Amino acid sequence: MKPTIKICGLQGVEVLKSIQSLPIDQIGFVFAPSKRRVTKEIAGEMIAFLNQMREQEDRRTPLTVGVFMNPTQEELTQVMEHASLDVIQLHGEESPDLCKWVKQKFGVQVYKVISIKGEHAELSVDAPLSKSFLARLVSYVGVIDALLLDTHDPVYGGGSGQVFRWELIPRFTEWAKHAGVKLIVAGGLHPDNVRILVDAYEIDGVDVSSGVETDGRKDIEKIKKFVERLKTND
Repeated sequence: MKPTIKICGLQGVEVLKSIQSLPIDQIGFVFAPSKRRVTKEIAGEMIAFLNQMREQEDRRTPLTVGVFMNPTQEELTQVMEHASLDVIQLHGEESPDLCKWVKQKFGVQVYKVISIKGEHAELSVDAPLSKSFLARLVSYVGVIDALLLDTHDPVYGGGSGQVFRWELIPRFTEWAKHAGVKLIVAGGLHPDNVRILVDAYEIDGVDVSSGVETDGRKDIEKIKKFVERLKTND
């Protein structure tokens, strides 16, 4: 099965209209600090457009993912009142208890992000994950649906547009299979490297934002090229 595709950082209905015919699995709205940040009202408008398209054309539409960093329960509740998301992606130091609360409160999927620093001492390419790191991951079993690997950004945590050490991926693949969660990879992906990634590593999905932009705006041609690289068989 081909990995799912998530296009993150959408900021308006017009972009949705331009990509609605593409086989995209998920779209992401950023509520965390970012130049791509949207309000709950704008996200609500985009979700309303998707719902209308689903009803009028009777076809599948992408899942909607809200990206947050260390949100409060109040913030999450306020966003969900305006924008009924399918997935909540947590990009900070959120606890397993918060993940559990999100699932119980909203009945949505939960993605937990692990931001990988280039100098991450506890992650070794040639050895299993350390006991301390494994203990951290194990605490999320049963309360998350996917683990998302991204490159650490010192300002925003993620969304750096930089690639992390892909050779670390097998360490997480093994754990994700055992835990029964999906493994998604982000960080520096673009049309010219995404196929290299998915051909080399066993992952469940990819997540792209800056890699399909030109001058800070979503580039429809780059999005099309990105999707084609994954959905074709050659």
